[in-house]
Amino acid sequence: MDQPLHVVVIGGGAAGFFGAIACANSNPQAHVTILEAGHQFLSKVLISGGGRCNVTHACFEPALLVQHYPRGGKALRGAFSQFQAQHTVDWFRDRGVALKTEADGRMFPVTDDARTIATCLIDQAKSLGITLRLGAAVKSVVKKDDGFKLELRSGEILSADRVLIATGSNPNGHQFAQALGHTVEPLVPSLFTFNVVDERLQDLAGVAVDPVRLRLQTEDSKTKLEQTGALLVTHWGLSGPAVLKLSAWSARFLHQHHYRATLQINWLPQHNPETLRQELTAVRNQISRKTIAANCPVMIPRRLWEKLVASVGIDPEMRWAELSNKTMAALIGELTQGSYAIAGKGVFKEEFVTCGGVSLKEVSFKTMESRCCSGLYFAGEVLDIDGVTGGFNFQSAWTTGWLAGQAMSQ
Repeated sequence: MDQPLHVVVIGGGAAGFFGAIACANSNPQAHVTILEAGHQFLSKVLISGGGRCNVTHACFEPALLVQHYPRGGKALRGAFSQFQAQHTVDWFRDRGVALKTEADGRMFPVTDDARTIATCLIDQAKSLGITLRLGAAVKSVVKKDDGFKLELRSGEILSADRVLIATGSNPNGHQFAQALGHTVEPLVPSLFTFNVVDERLQDLAGVAVDPVRLRLQTEDSKTKLEQTGALLVTHWGLSGPAVLKLSAWSARFLHQHHYRATLQINWLPQHNPETLRQELTAVRNQISRKTIAANCPVMIPRRLWEKLVASVGIDPEMRWAELSNKTMAALIGELTQGSYAIAGKGVFKEEFVTCGGVSLKEVSFKTMESRCCSGLYFAGEVLDIDGVTGGFNFQSAWTTGWLAGQAMSQ
C-alpha cells in the first residue's frame, strides 16, 4: 500500500493556511502539518485593516488586478486566471463568511471583525485533520533523495515529501530558500509616508486634496515615477493614497537614495500651466477689485491656497488687478509643479509590507513549485511580490497559497 503524502507548511499566516487547506481538500489522505514559530496563528490577519481584515479588493478582472502590484504583477497574471478575487469571495461565502465592498473597493467581512476570517481558516484546517503547531520554529530545511528533513529549534526532526515556505517577510524563510538554492532579492520597505518639512505645509495638518499628481524627480528622464490620487497633509509631511502608491512603486529608488528625493506636486492635475494661465487671467479681469488671498478661484482648500499665494510673495491685501504677469507665472508654477524635499520616510499604520523576497524567475507560477529544488513550494510575501494597500497583498497570498496547495496534493 502507498504511503500517505507528508506535507509540511512553514508559516501559519494567510498563505500558509490557504495552502494547507487547499492541499488537504484536494487530497484527504495527505498528512498536512502547519508549523508556526510564534504563539498565535494568523497574527497579521488579526491586525490588518485596523482589526477588520481587508480580505481582498473588488477587482474581478485579472488584467486589471495585476496593475496593483509594483512587483510581481507580470508573474501573477496567469495565477489570477486560476484563482482571483471573485474566487476568494466565493471561497469564504461557501464557508459561511460573507464579505462586503466599501466605496474604495476594499472588501471586509460583514462582521467588521478580523477574527471571523481567522476563525474560519482555523476551523477549516481542523475539520480537514491538518496538524496545527504553535511555537514550532524551524532551524533548517535540508533536501534528501526521498524528500526533506526539517530540524526544529527544539531539536525535533521531521521528514516531509513536500514543503511549502510561507513565512512572509521573516528573514528565516529567505535563509531556508537560499540554503535550497534560491536567490533572494534585497528586502526594502514599501508603503510608507513621506517626511517633508516645508513652510508651505506648516499648520496644514489634516488638509486633504483629491486629486493631486505627484512625481519624483529622477536623474534618468526615462524613469517615470508618478501617481495621481488623494493626498493628506500630516504633522510630519505627506500621506494619503497617492503617497502610499508612489512609495510602493518607488520603493527601490527611494531606498537607493536613502529616502532623500525631490517631490513635484501638481495640486491641480486637471490643468496644465497654459490652461491655468487662461483661467487666472479671466479671474483677474472678473474680480479685479477683490483680494487674491481671500478669493481662491481653483479647487483646492482655502488654507492651502493662502499658503501658496504667500509663498510667491503676494501680500494678503493685494488685489487681483495688481497681479503682474511675472507673479502670476510664479503662482502657476507653485500650483502645478511645486518642488518639495522628501527628508525621510514615515511609517504607515499596521500595513508593514516589504518589497523583495525569493526571485520570481526561480518559481513556476502554474504550481508555485521551485525551479531549483523539486518538492519545494512558495506562497505569499516570502516571494518578491508586493501590492499597494487595499487588500491586494492578501489576494496574492490566497492565490499563491491555493495554487501551491493544489499542486502539492498531487
